Amino acid sequence: MTNFLGIYFPEFFYVLCGLVCFLTAFRARKNESAKLGTMLFWTLTGIIFMFGKVLPSAVVGAMLIVMGCLTVTKQVKIGKFQESTPEFRKASSERIGTKIFVPAITVGLIALILSFVKYDVVKDGVATPTALNGAIMTGVACVIALVLAFVICKPKISDTKEDTSRLLMQVGAACLLPQLLGALGSVFAEAGVGEVISGMISSVVPQGNIVVGVIIYVFGMVVFTMIMGNAFAAFTVITAGIGVPFVISQGGNPAIIGVLGMTAGYCGTLMTPMAANFNIVPCAVLETKDPKWSVIKAQIPMALMMIVVHIILMLVIGFR
Repeated sequence: MTNFLGIYFPEFFYVLCGLVCFLTAFRARKNESAKLGTMLFWTLTGIIFMFGKVLPSAVVGAMLIVMGCLTVTKQVKIGKFQESTPEFRKASSERIGTKIFVPAITVGLIALILSFVKYDVVKDGVATPTALNGAIMTGVACVIALVLAFVICKPKISDTKEDTSRLLMQVGAACLLPQLLGALGSVFAEAGVGEVISGMISSVVPQGNIVVGVIIYVFGMVVFTMIMGNAFAAFTVITAGIGVPFVISQGGNPAIIGVLGMTAGYCGTLMTPMAANFNIVPCAVLETKDPKWSVIKAQIPMALMMIVVHIILMLVIGFR
């Protein structure tokens, strides 16, 4: 059971992702331009999703370089898809109504419920309760939501495949940015970037000044998240370099400081195009006039207010 939940079951959902990428690569044969580049990009993406765990790291790295070159040289493009008529969209809207939101809500709800599920991992005769893999929680939730979407909307399979490829092509290479940035955060942590940052800060910040330490920790999480595009990637580096020596070691509650440090990083997520899955993908899907900055412009005022709120909360409840 441990191997199934920890190793094999998560891979099932990565295989599904790979199949979707292969479907998109097959659809790219109809592209008017950049046909070969688009097919190669999505084929390589599918291979990485399906076989990334068994392929040598050097091979995966080489494939990512090829994919990057294809993107930079504009060889990955969305083809032309037949649009549904306004009359059809209006009729579908009236028929389905607000039930269209049920699958989307289901994803978050099922993932939340599964986050409370634990299973025992036995090591050296000691059983340790362990949460389900994130891929399992999200994958199960998405599969259930897909079934509900079919029940509610009753689409044709051909239309579903076409729309799936259209959305994936519309998002393009941005869909891979979160994974790449998350991996980059691990590389930074292994390379000792946190220690370098700690050394730089210690020469500027007076030891024992809690207020300045908290301010620099919060702003460090915000700025580094904006650079990395991922609060998880920034958290390890900035918490090791600033949070522990300048906040937690000064008497801060590790649990409270850690939680607020992570959510402080999300303030940076709201303000950076590097967080493509939050800020660029919605613009591409909704086809906004400004494909890069529409969402970010709307979020900046709230993000700036929340930075101040995080500093206050960390000082007030983090040292009780």
